[in-house]
Amino acid sequence: MNRGNKQTIVEELHTAWSESDSAIVAQYSGLNVSAMGDLRSRLHHANVNLRIVKNTLARRAAKGTSVEAAEEFFTGPVAIAYGSDPVGMAKAISDFAKENKALEIRGGVLDGKAIDAAGIKALASLPSRDELLAKMLGSMQSPISGFVRTLNEIPASFVRTLAAIRDQKEA
Repeated sequence: MNRGNKQTIVEELHTAWSESDSAIVAQYSGLNVSAMGDLRSRLHHANVNLRIVKNTLARRAAKGTSVEAAEEFFTGPVAIAYGSDPVGMAKAISDFAKENKALEIRGGVLDGKAIDAAGIKALASLPSRDELLAKMLGSMQSPISGFVRTLNEIPASFVRTLAAIRDQKEA
């Protein structure tokens, strides 16, 4: 790889890592091409990017970004996943690591702070962003729907009273 290609990779990664909130570093040695393709497709569905890059280039690209906190994990053959949904990324990588023992999660970065592999697994156990939004929306709608039922009960009880009076007069 010539110097120009290396500089381009460093600039692309620096730009991408500046925009991402979180990253996960994993050692991938022992994974075959089809397993890496499966991992990439799972991460793509979670809107996460995966890059395999030399550690020296990764260190240069990480300077001045939140990923710089994860430099301690840049040893050996590593794959770096980055994106804006840390829970979805952690779930996708943790699920893949359970099925493929060759992938070892080393650690990562969350909001500029380094976290270890146990922190990534804890992050993966959290509900996803969509689940949390659905729960919040449900709790916000609960008082409104109760209020609507209460308002609806007034005319309904009036109609039931009129029906009872009608039945009483007919009898």
